[in-house]
Amino acid sequence: MYRLLILSLSIFLLYSCSSSRSSISSGKTGVSLKSTVKLKGKVPKKNINTRDVSAIKVMSFAQSLKGIRYKYGSADKSKGFDCSGYITYVFNHFDIAVPRISRDFTNAGKEVSSLDSKPGDIILFTGSNPNSGEVGHMGLITENKRGVIRFIHAASGNNVGVIVSGMERYYLRRFVKIIRVFSVW
Repeated sequence: MYRLLILSLSIFLLYSCSSSRSSISSGKTGVSLKSTVKLKGKVPKKNINTRDVSAIKVMSFAQSLKGIRYKYGSADKSKGFDCSGYITYVFNHFDIAVPRISRDFTNAGKEVSSLDSKPGDIILFTGSNPNSGEVGHMGLITENKRGVIRFIHAASGNNVGVIVSGMERYYLRRFVKIIRVFSVW
C-alpha cells in the first residue's frame, strides 16, 4: 500500500512539474514563441535603414565571426565583442547605422512572430535577469525550422564569445521579441 501511495505521488509530481514547464513556449516545431517579459520604461522608436543590403550577405559575414571572444563593452574584433558590440560590428561593416546598446533595439524594426522569422532578423532578450523589464541581450536569427529557432550572438557566460545557440530554457525565460530590419534577402 505504501509503495502504491509513493508511486501515485511520484506520478502526480512528475505530471505537475511537466505542466508547469509548458507555460513557457519551448520553440517546438510549429509553436510560436510567446514572451512572458513585462517591459518597463519607455524606449524611443529607432529606424534602422538597411537600404538594399541583403540579410543573407550580412548573415554570411556574421557567421564568419564565430569564435571571436567575449569582451564586455567592446565592438572591436581584436578585443572581442559584447552582444550589442557584435551586432554593431556586423552592421557597420555594411555601413548600416544601428544603436550601440541592446536596450535601444526594443522599438526598432517591425516585430515578427518566431514562426515567420528569417535569418537576419534580430532576437531580443532581457539581460541575465528575466524580471529586469528591459532588453539586455540580443542576437541574429540564423535558422528557423518551422518555429525552431537558432541564433548567433556574443555570449558572456564563461567568456564564450560568438556562438550559435538554440532556444534553451535559459533563453526562453528571457525572450522579449524578434524584430525585422531587412527588406531584402
